[in-house]
Amino acid sequence: MRRAVFLDRDGTLLEEGNYVSDIRNVVFFPYTIDAVRLLNDAGFAVVVITNQSGIARGIVKEAFVGEAHRFIDGKLAEGGAHVDGYYYCPHHLEGTVAEFSRECECRKPKPGQLLAAAADLGLDLGRSFVIGDRWSDVEAAEAVGARGILVRTGYGTYAEQDSRASAVVVDNLIAAVAWILRDAGDQVATLERAQTA
Repeated sequence: MRRAVFLDRDGTLLEEGNYVSDIRNVVFFPYTIDAVRLLNDAGFAVVVITNQSGIARGIVKEAFVGEAHRFIDGKLAEGGAHVDGYYYCPHHLEGTVAEFSRECECRKPKPGQLLAAAADLGLDLGRSFVIGDRWSDVEAAEAVGARGILVRTGYGTYAEQDSRASAVVVDNLIAAVAWILRDAGDQVATLERAQTA
């Protein structure tokens, strides 16, 4: 089973766009492609998990989410990077679209998106990471035994004010990837030392 890095979309992988419903507002950070490629090269599955309550609120068409993800795939491919899977939650209790206005198990901090990805892609959640700009991303990670990392982009600077002693907090996605790769390297080195002892 593969290790994975789960990435929140808006505010983490992409600049925060406040209910992105137009492809012109799908904006990459300067380091986005490099960050994803580094994870690909290190053997991690890369999975995007995103709450899209704009669908339930009637602000975003569900079809646009797929269009946005195809656009992201194209831009990543140009830089030699890729995402292994996309998962999203269209629900919200305060929505105006009846089909999506309900309680669910997939809206972060609930772990439904992570569990679905693990089942579909054969992922080891206990050896995985979740990067996001809200505590709900970190809480979703904790719910499945993964490690959560809060970034200061998007809503992260506001979230950080509600600091949590055990949380890893870094400036942005590329810093989170660097932290993960150092952590993974430390674990491999520890394992190798144990095997040769």
